[in-house]
Amino acid sequence: MAGHRKGRPATGRKNPGRGSTPARPAPPRAGARTARPADAPADQPRPGPFRLGAVAGATPGKWIDTWSERMPRNPLEFIPLSAEEQIPAVHAALVDAAIVRLPADTGGLHVIRLYTEESVVVCARESHLTVADELSAADLAGETLIVPADDVLDVSVPGTVAPRFPRLETTEDAIATVATGVGITIVPMSLARLHRRKDVEHRPLRDGPTSPVALVWSAEREDPLVDTFIGIVRGRTARSSRG
Repeated sequence: MAGHRKGRPATGRKNPGRGSTPARPAPPRAGARTARPADAPADQPRPGPFRLGAVAGATPGKWIDTWSERMPRNPLEFIPLSAEEQIPAVHAALVDAAIVRLPADTGGLHVIRLYTEESVVVCARESHLTVADELSAADLAGETLIVPADDVLDVSVPGTVAPRFPRLETTEDAIATVATGVGITIVPMSLARLHRRKDVEHRPLRDGPTSPVALVWSAEREDPLVDTFIGIVRGRTARSSRG
C-alpha cells in the first residue's frame, strides 16, 4: 500500500539494547545509617547457650533462675566440673564462665570471689563426735582421717591417724566408708550436703580450713553473655546499667 513503510510496531516504550547497562541505585549519603536486619538489633547478645561450669557443691540455682527469666532466647547450659577440670575448662573455652574453688591458678582469668565455705567433720551417725554441736582439731585426736584423692581442702589435722587402706578416689567414697564406722572425713559444708546420707552426721570444725568459691572467666575473650551473667551475680536488675 502506498505511503506505508514496513517496520516494528510502535509500543510507546523504549527498548534498551543488549549493550545497555541497568541503572544503579544512588550511593548512600555521607553519614547515613545502614539499616540492620529486623532480627539482628544492635544490642542483641550472640545466639547459642551460655555455658556455665561449676564444681561439685556449688549452688548457682538462684542465678540460673534469674537468667531463665531474663534471657529466654539464650538458654543456660550447666556443666559440672571436677576440681581438676575447673580451670582448664575455662582456658579451653569448654565453658564461658565457671564457679570454682580456690586456691587455684587463675592467671589469665578474671575472678570474682563469691563466698567462703566453712569445713565440717563427717562421721558415722553413732560416733561419739555427734555429742558436740561443733568440733575443734583437738577433738579429733586419735581419729582415722580419710582424705580422698579429690580433696579440695588439702586438710591435715595433727593427732589424727592415716587409714590402713589405699587412698579412696572420691569424696562420695570417703563418706560411704565413714558411714560404716571407719574414720572421719573433712569437707566443705556443701559437699557434706551434696553427699548426705541417713547413716552419717556432720559437725562444724571450728578451726578448720575454709574453701573460697569464685566466679572466673577468660580475660582474653569478651562476651556479652558473660557480662550479663556477671550482672546477675552482682545483683544488677535487667534495667540497670553496667557498673
